[in-house]
Amino acid sequence: MKVDTMRQIDYWAGVPLCALLTLLRWPLRLLGLERRVTPKRVLFIELSEMGSAIIVDPAMRKLQREAGVELYFAIFAGNAASLRLLGTVPEAHVFKIRDKGLISLALDTVRLLLWTRHIGIDTVIDLELFSRYTALLTGMSGASNRVGFHAFHNEGLYRGDLLTHKVAYNAHQHIAKNFIAMVDALLAQGPQLPYSKRRIDDSECRIGQVEHSEAELEAVRGRIRDYYPAFDPTQQRVVLINPNASDLLPQRRWMPAHFVAVMRALLERYDDILILITGAPHERAEADGLVARVGDPRCVNFAGAVAFAELTPLYSLSRLMLTNDSGPGHFSSVTALRTFVIFGPETPALYGSLGNSTPIFAGLACSPCVSASNHRKTPCHDNVCLQVIAPEQVSSLLHAELDQDAR
Repeated sequence: MKVDTMRQIDYWAGVPLCALLTLLRWPLRLLGLERRVTPKRVLFIELSEMGSAIIVDPAMRKLQREAGVELYFAIFAGNAASLRLLGTVPEAHVFKIRDKGLISLALDTVRLLLWTRHIGIDTVIDLELFSRYTALLTGMSGASNRVGFHAFHNEGLYRGDLLTHKVAYNAHQHIAKNFIAMVDALLAQGPQLPYSKRRIDDSECRIGQVEHSEAELEAVRGRIRDYYPAFDPTQQRVVLINPNASDLLPQRRWMPAHFVAVMRALLERYDDILILITGAPHERAEADGLVARVGDPRCVNFAGAVAFAELTPLYSLSRLMLTNDSGPGHFSSVTALRTFVIFGPETPALYGSLGNSTPIFAGLACSPCVSASNHRKTPCHDNVCLQVIAPEQVSSLLHAELDQDAR
């Protein structure tokens, strides 16, 4: 289903349905029939962002550590693989919602609501930024504890009054801290308005790291040799280039010509560099075009070459990665990979990778132009915020990193 279609449905159907469900729940509240319980089985809902499924991991681990809960997760089926990188939520506890059409979405909505009751979900934490659809899922889940972002006095973000723990979304701190604030709200000793009244330290936002066996690493080395037979990991440093970004926000894509210029500069400066252009299988044609423009055999189209589960072994074998602001910048955070992420419509202050990462951000007056208040939809069709990030600027950062190996 197209993103704009989903936004329209979420607004035109979601607002009145949230209002109706609020009216239906008011008698329960007035009669004191709604009660909070000690959380035991907690469902997190984050549908559309694969990166957020990584960023929320510190919050989930905190809840598991401090309350001993069982964790569950609801996510769009196409994004579910991101949860497997760290494995914090067991595969059997992940509910996958199909979003390819209205009928499948409606059927899976009903299935989810039956599933939450069947397994006894007592708490739902809605991670979405003011989505009416997830507000409805939360309100109808049957859970006694319902945690989420509440608009309070903000205009235009109405999604009913369905939460037992209303958290104030803070647009001035990283989204990872906002997620931790939700867990804090659930663990609070008494009511707060708004939640959560605690300072969250940067140290609480550390991402868990994955470890790989030598067999897993060698399997990926074999994949690289399939595409570049001369690859010798003892002699060559692998540089990953991810020129893609989700269709949710195509304005995040840095110019292809800029990527080409950076790759040429790397190959001219270092004779031990092997560049792999990564991406999904359907992005191979775009990567082919970049390879042709670079015109060097050490620049290889690697899009679709590895399965999602093989991404982290690939990251562990590589020296650095340059990527648009997209999933790989967050996926790499579960490894030690040195990552450089180009930002434009969004800000690294809120959505920067929690890994070994450096953001590259021009900071124009109009940037960031997407936020929770506009449901991440921008009127911009001329992303100057990325155009002004020169290849020379990016190349200088990458060269400084790679030159450290010779010291």
